[in-house]
Amino acid sequence: MSGSQVLADEAATEALGAALAEAMAGGGVLHLRGGLGAGKTTLCRGLLRALGHAGAVKSPTYTLVEPYVPAGMQVFHFDLYRLRDPAELEDIGIRDYLQPEAILLIEWPEQGGPFTPAADLVVELGEMPAGRLARWVSSSERGGVIVDRLAAALLRA
Repeated sequence: MSGSQVLADEAATEALGAALAEAMAGGGVLHLRGGLGAGKTTLCRGLLRALGHAGAVKSPTYTLVEPYVPAGMQVFHFDLYRLRDPAELEDIGIRDYLQPEAILLIEWPEQGGPFTPAADLVVELGEMPAGRLARWVSSSERGGVIVDRLAAALLRA
């Protein structure tokens, strides 16, 4: 299952993140793909704010992972851009983050190679002449449910 949406600006990217927050109720693993400055962290910020996080949301480029606990939920935001060796994910205990109800947001998942948890949903952000294009595809049964919920959330928005 898949879908796409044109994102005219930063607010639209955050709004898609908010819709993803609703769609990912109950947890899941989201892989975020796109070049530098494509809007991956902006999408994460929209998701976290929709879940109730009021503080700053920055890309965890140097820390690899930033945990959040909005409204009692567990959200782990990973940025693997600077990962030197995929095995570092094992060193930080990546498997400990794989909890059934947790949401894992993983930027640059390809950097983690085989140590990156499998995605339920992959979102790719690409540039267009005016704005960006977000495309998503489910990668699991849970991802299919997320795509269905996302479509419903976007219709309500």
